[in-house]
Amino acid sequence: MRLAVTGREGQVAASLVEAARGRDDVEVVAVGRPALDLARPGTVFAALEAARPDIVVSAAAYTAVDQAEDEKDLAFAVNATGAGKVAEAAARLGVPVIHLSTDYVFDGTKDGAYVETDPTAPLGVYGASKLAGEAAVAAANPRHLILRTAWAYSPFGKNFVKTMLRLADDRNEIAVVADQWGNPTSAFDIAEAVLLAAARLCDDGSFSGFGVYHLVGSGDANWSGFARHILDSSREFGGPYARIRDIAMADYPAKAKRPANSRLSTVKFASAFGWTAPQWRRSTVEIVSRLVLREARQANIQLNQ
Repeated sequence: MRLAVTGREGQVAASLVEAARGRDDVEVVAVGRPALDLARPGTVFAALEAARPDIVVSAAAYTAVDQAEDEKDLAFAVNATGAGKVAEAAARLGVPVIHLSTDYVFDGTKDGAYVETDPTAPLGVYGASKLAGEAAVAAANPRHLILRTAWAYSPFGKNFVKTMLRLADDRNEIAVVADQWGNPTSAFDIAEAVLLAAARLCDDGSFSGFGVYHLVGSGDANWSGFARHILDSSREFGGPYARIRDIAMADYPAKAKRPANSRLSTVKFASAFGWTAPQWRRSTVEIVSRLVLREARQANIQLNQ
């Protein structure tokens, strides 16, 4: 099975490449700029055609939530038009597309976890551009899986786990929002689910479950609870630690409004593919240990040079 994943620097793309390393049954080809640039639609088909995929994973996106408020045209060019072009290219190549979307398509007013059929109502440009991308993907390729995920973290790129560890290096206390809830999700777990779903699509020619699914870590948290677990885990491995002070979203200056509740139900994905993500606390410990021990090794190397 050969997967072409859009983006080289993204968390999911990097996690997919690592997950496929050493396996004989799957190959992952990361396709990114300049060969494939979602802001330049003319680059998409040729780059994916050259990758010769059995499945296309549409993971690249514009993810600067606050900056999107000032760069609406670019956000929609990448997340809507670009995503549609990726799905269209997959259709022209005769293969399915697995597209990653976001919890930000919801407004956060529901009491419980959102299911796939709940009404969407994004609060900002980023969520609106991703929702438009879902529509573009579905229109361009009937053989699509749209996987809404949330609060992704990994050893790669920029994410909340790495930010907390960096801040704890030079602060005794960090203020973190306590009234926004969601599902912390390891990009490694996303990659595992994507590979599982891709294998199903390749092996089952009669698969009829195309559509939208939610894919997040098991269990929920608020940001401050997530931060405490990150830094408690870091301290256990000898890494940086700081106290967490709860604040409200209203006290945190941000240009884009966030959903107060973006918890997602994964019952549909579990039913269709027989897989549920690990509990987020366990996956977080694995990522934190890797990051802390990597920093320790690098510091030791520098000390001995």
